[in-house]
Amino acid sequence: MELSYLIQLANHSGGILYVLLGLGAVVLTVVAERTWVLRTLTRRGEALTRALAALATGDRTGLRGVQQALAPSLHGGLIEATLACGTVPVEQLGQRLEEVILRHAPLLDRRLWLLDTSVTLAPLLGLLGTIIAMFHVFSALVDPNAPPTQVTGGVAEALIATAAGLLIAVVGLVFFNALGERVRLVLHQLETQKVILVNRFAADPRSVSVAAGGPR
Repeated sequence: MELSYLIQLANHSGGILYVLLGLGAVVLTVVAERTWVLRTLTRRGEALTRALAALATGDRTGLRGVQQALAPSLHGGLIEATLACGTVPVEQLGQRLEEVILRHAPLLDRRLWLLDTSVTLAPLLGLLGTIIAMFHVFSALVDPNAPPTQVTGGVAEALIATAAGLLIAVVGLVFFNALGERVRLVLHQLETQKVILVNRFAADPRSVSVAAGGPR
């Protein structure tokens, strides 16, 4: 289609097609950025989980090696917290690691609200563009000399805005659900790593009790 024809379609929709074009660009940008980030995190998380599971109990030297070799910034916070805590009881280490996870969790799904919003907003904008474009069709109906093709062609052009809005909504919905599943997977990896670190590096309650002068 020629550029002048596309501009005509956008103008007939009251400029709504321009808005949909911008909304579609935003959706594609968020999809590309979040897909790359979450895919990278899940791959590194899988490698880090395997490395942590292979560590012996209390092997802090090995833990530092894993941190230097594999830990990205997000997952590395759990290792840093474990090394900083030293030898502490299970409850204390678990709470500290849970704090790290809660602090990083909002970073995983940031900007996904744009996809959620586009799923609802895009079809409504498309419908609005179609209604505005239909006004031009109605003006042709009152002209007795207007050919039938002008009316039918005008209706078809008016529906382009609705089709564009639905297309954006479908793409946004599919990737919103897919990326939401990626976020859930990353959180599961963090929880798994937390459990592994607690099991490997938390102090035995009996030894803590002895060190504190408790009952033997």
